[in-house]
Amino acid sequence: MATRVHMEALSPTMEEGQVVRWLKGEGDAVAQGDILAEIETDKATMELVARGDGALRKILVGEGGTAPVGDVIAVIAPEGEDIAALLAGLGDGGGGEAGATAGPVAETAASSGTAVPVATPAQTGSPASSGTPAPIPGTTPAQPAAPTGRVKASPLAKRLAGELGLEIAAVQGTGPGGRVVKRDVEMAAAAAAAAPAVAAPAPAVAPVVPPGEEFADVPLSQMRKTVARRLTESLGPVPHFFLTVDVDMTRALAARARVNQILVAQGAKASVNDLVIKATAAALTHHPECNAWWQGSSIRVFNRVHMGVAVAVPDGLITPVVRDAHAKGLAQIGAEVREMAGRAREKKLQPHEYTGSTFSISNLGMFGIEEFTAVINPPEAGIIAVGAVEERAVVVKGEVVVQPRMRITMSCDHRVIDGAQGARFLATLKSFLEEPAAILI
Repeated sequence: MATRVHMEALSPTMEEGQVVRWLKGEGDAVAQGDILAEIETDKATMELVARGDGALRKILVGEGGTAPVGDVIAVIAPEGEDIAALLAGLGDGGGGEAGATAGPVAETAASSGTAVPVATPAQTGSPASSGTPAPIPGTTPAQPAAPTGRVKASPLAKRLAGELGLEIAAVQGTGPGGRVVKRDVEMAAAAAAAAPAVAAPAPAVAPVVPPGEEFADVPLSQMRKTVARRLTESLGPVPHFFLTVDVDMTRALAARARVNQILVAQGAKASVNDLVIKATAAALTHHPECNAWWQGSSIRVFNRVHMGVAVAVPDGLITPVVRDAHAKGLAQIGAEVREMAGRAREKKLQPHEYTGSTFSISNLGMFGIEEFTAVINPPEAGIIAVGAVEERAVVVKGEVVVQPRMRITMSCDHRVIDGAQGARFLATLKSFLEEPAAILI
């Protein structure tokens, strides 16, 4: 008996899928449970398995083609079984856009523009493919030692660099003759602290417009389609309002430096983003009204904190989830974020790894962004947007002093969180970052 191969819902939010690669060809023997194809969903590339035995008699959607969830994309049947009537009932047996072997990137656009594929990092030689890490702002790549093997730095700068775990040779000196002074070390430490523990996300490569053409129509990836749909679902129906606090990061940076002195022996490292995740999770345990989902006829308040961490990928955005973030240490949080962010960029995350978050964090500080607002990820009621750690002049007890400061903006769903509730949560988060020891209480 023939078995219809449907485009299955391989993720909770998937509405259509794109065939990346058929692992079986027409005529190949197939057993139930065999992997037939790789399907790109809205968030990842998943495997489609056979639900019957026989041979792959007909492929209806070629590689690169898309089909809505539920559509038949192939037919499995025993050799010799007549499937002509079945194919006739399905339509033209594989014609049309969904069945086009070349896929959407090969289609011709209207007017004088043409649809062209977006170049991948490997094709363009971008930093993402070179494997060379970007330099940390405020530092310079370590240079070969001078013939004397000495670095021009003040004794105070050397001692401070040692306490903060910085290589003094990597700090750009601004003192006389390029001498490294205390101010240089402090600025380098602040910049390094603002850098994420995970590698900077691969930038989205700009599409190439062929010479002589006025424009190029670039087909949407499954992820970009979902991003567009989710933004419409969020910014339209969800009544956003925004709250911002300015945080003194002096003690947070010092605490991170001390933690990293301990973690270095384990081959681990904590970033400021890890510290923010931990502090946010701790603050949410004190303000469960913000750790909630809007359910339409009810508000679901969570006892556990599952933190969604926004990760940029070349064709969109995905939020891996650190489950029970309130109960984990910095080393474990950092390791999970780095590991999941790496697999997110390879589209290897499983659905349970990017769904079920109760609150989210988006950090653009590594790009030098001082302050921004993030869009809520429904049904969550809140998300915080984290800016860069920067040295700024502030007034403390009547004196102008320079401190490492960081702005955090909270986007709130007003159906769930009122202004005073959001303000109290941010006040607690601010207090935890300004005195990290309070997280342990």
